[in-house]
Amino acid sequence: MFFGTYTPKLDEKGRLFLPAKFRDELTEGLVVTRGQERCLTVWSLEDFGRLTDRLREAPVTQKGTRDYVRMLFAAASQEVPDKQGRINIPAPLREYASLRKECVVIGSMNRIEIWDPTAWATYSEEQEQKFSELSDEVFPGI
Repeated sequence: MFFGTYTPKLDEKGRLFLPAKFRDELTEGLVVTRGQERCLTVWSLEDFGRLTDRLREAPVTQKGTRDYVRMLFAAASQEVPDKQGRINIPAPLREYASLRKECVVIGSMNRIEIWDPTAWATYSEEQEQKFSELSDEVFPGI
């Protein structure tokens, strides 16, 4: 499980130091791809496999399914952290998420998200009020 907020930097070669707390779950490899709201999503190989299995069951006759699968898989890159815990972030993904040197890395339950700091600050601010209102929608009756 991934949680917390971290602020690692990209090095000059486009590599990102994974937060130490995340590394054990990702030592065998990971998939980094586009996420919603112009962030990047990092999945363990196991969880990406589960997502893939679920998407295989979705009807390809639906345009939304085709569009989602194309966008997700066309940008996906399988990576293995190096001995220092760095992963390569391919240039097209850095461009997609507007990543330069500074990054915000958040744990998001079964995945990690990598954000441009300004985009994350804007998103967080916009969502703060909604967050308190979403509990009934996400967990009815709690």
